[in-house]
Amino acid sequence: MFALQRSTLHGLHRLGPLQQRTLLSPAVKKTPSTRLRRYIKRTAYTVACFGALWAVDKTYNASAGFRNIRTLWTCAAITLDYKLNFTPEKSDLIPELHERVANRMYNLFTSNGGLYIKIGQAIGANAAFLPKPMQVKFARLFDDAPQIPFSTVDQVFRSELGRPPCGPGGVFEIFEEQAVASASIAQVHRAKLWPQPGDTEEKWVAVKVQKPDVAKQMEWDLGAYRAVMWMFENWAFDLPVYFIVDFISDHLRQELDFVNEANNARKTAEFVANEPRLADSVYIPTVYPEYSTKKVMTAEWIEGVRLSDRPAICALMGESNPLDSPSSLPASMPTKPLRGGVKAIMQVMVELFSAQMFNWGWVHCDPHPGNVIIRPHPSKPTRPQLVLIDHGLYVSVEENFKRQWVELWKGMLAGDFDSVEHVTKQWGMGLPDLVASATLMKPTRLRRPEMRKGETKEASIKRREREAAFQEKMKNMSQYELSVLMKKRLKEFLTDTDRMPKALIFLSRNMRMVQGLFPKRLNIELANIFYTGNNQSLGSPVNRIKITGFWASRSLTQAPHLSFTQRLREWWHYLVFRSVMFSLDLAFWKNKISIWIRRHLGLRPGEGFEDEMERTMRGLAKSNLGVDVSPSAFEG
Repeated sequence: MFALQRSTLHGLHRLGPLQQRTLLSPAVKKTPSTRLRRYIKRTAYTVACFGALWAVDKTYNASAGFRNIRTLWTCAAITLDYKLNFTPEKSDLIPELHERVANRMYNLFTSNGGLYIKIGQAIGANAAFLPKPMQVKFARLFDDAPQIPFSTVDQVFRSELGRPPCGPGGVFEIFEEQAVASASIAQVHRAKLWPQPGDTEEKWVAVKVQKPDVAKQMEWDLGAYRAVMWMFENWAFDLPVYFIVDFISDHLRQELDFVNEANNARKTAEFVANEPRLADSVYIPTVYPEYSTKKVMTAEWIEGVRLSDRPAICALMGESNPLDSPSSLPASMPTKPLRGGVKAIMQVMVELFSAQMFNWGWVHCDPHPGNVIIRPHPSKPTRPQLVLIDHGLYVSVEENFKRQWVELWKGMLAGDFDSVEHVTKQWGMGLPDLVASATLMKPTRLRRPEMRKGETKEASIKRREREAAFQEKMKNMSQYELSVLMKKRLKEFLTDTDRMPKALIFLSRNMRMVQGLFPKRLNIELANIFYTGNNQSLGSPVNRIKITGFWASRSLTQAPHLSFTQRLREWWHYLVFRSVMFSLDLAFWKNKISIWIRRHLGLRPGEGFEDEMERTMRGLAKSNLGVDVSPSAFEG
């Protein structure tokens, strides 16, 4: 006992005074108030730490870090929701699951803004194959945003051009502080150039100023986009979506370089000037390189009416406005309507984008209605001229792809299964019927041999019976079974994503936007006014598909480096193609005459040409993919 005490005291002597007091003092009991104070203190430290991180991220990094946290949190929630609720037992609740996911994605894109709007629009361009709630939400994703203050604009000018936008020593004589338009990555101001010797009139310009936060956020946003697409492909949906990431990211980076946009505009102007069928009816505004940098671009100001202003377009072209919406033309516009009606505008638009796809291989990928201005022709003031603006996003297609694209169109319009299948197989794509329907934006059933290669007559009959039985079975499938079928068919559709030409993503976006520049709800009211697609909502006065097909077919006759025999053969194919297109003409005019008769009998005019095709295409998507395509998915 005494030996133990001596040992303990000896051990204590080896410790310092503070340690001795700690060991010898009685234990202090922790009270609830002490514990609460500790928790409050820790919480305050945590909140202060996160607040400081938020402030630093907002001030020096344009909130890019916290935007990514929001993105990853949302996508993790979507993944978990699908993993837990996409089951056969919860089949009846799958529409509600799609609705929740659509709301989360839409809120994410609109909350983050900037490049997220562009990414959302790239996804939404092909939203017809997404669940119905996503089709509806993505159709509402518009590229508009609050303006940045003039003080920020002034900083951008001093950084990029070394001078303020106006005032003594300024870049411009007059610079309007209020922007005339503001989108996700830039805003546009109206300005007046300083007068130069020999000038006979004032020169007003449109000045596009990039928002500073966008450049800081870009790589963070694209990194988050890459991570999300990988997560969706490998964890959540098991669908091939990651293959498009590099292509879309590269083109979105290009859109932030205004020097690149200025070069695109000049290149497009050269193409237009060298195309006799368009040189007089299309105009590309002149860019001023001396007042342009990577973040500021100055171009000629155009007085006119944007195609998005439907009442004003009707007034400018002398068409009646059946909805009686108020219209106000700029003071510079003539009081007498321009000749040709809206049909003349739409004819030029379809021809312009057909030339881009089939002749030039140089395609504007953002032809929304705000980027098309209609004005009186400067030297022929009674006729309209189409002005194309915003040249930030173009895709260039190789000669081999362009030829395949032309062959695909010829095969689709002629209903030739073998020709379409030949091209789609080279692109690593299956389901030729679906490829044709998605490209033409109309239902397309391709002619194919009764018996496949190596197939006996009995086997062919049994195969067709199985296909018919399966179509009947689909009518009774649950939501879960239809979703599983859609996933399976989409994998069959994209059989080899490495071989798929990535340019198709933007080409389809271009065609979808050209077809649907006007909201479809005006289709019946404007049944005798506009063109198919833009046309579609405006009554289909010109046949978009036929015009595009003619440009596709004729482009082969004008291909360079053809021998006399090859060129003769291409002209023969072109003439045969025109005879095949006569049947499409008959269908188009049959529909037009039917609408005219019904209107004059006091009946509802019924569906326009493209509305009828669209309705059938929705049925085709339902039967082939199990996809319930919303009518709003066809709006531009």
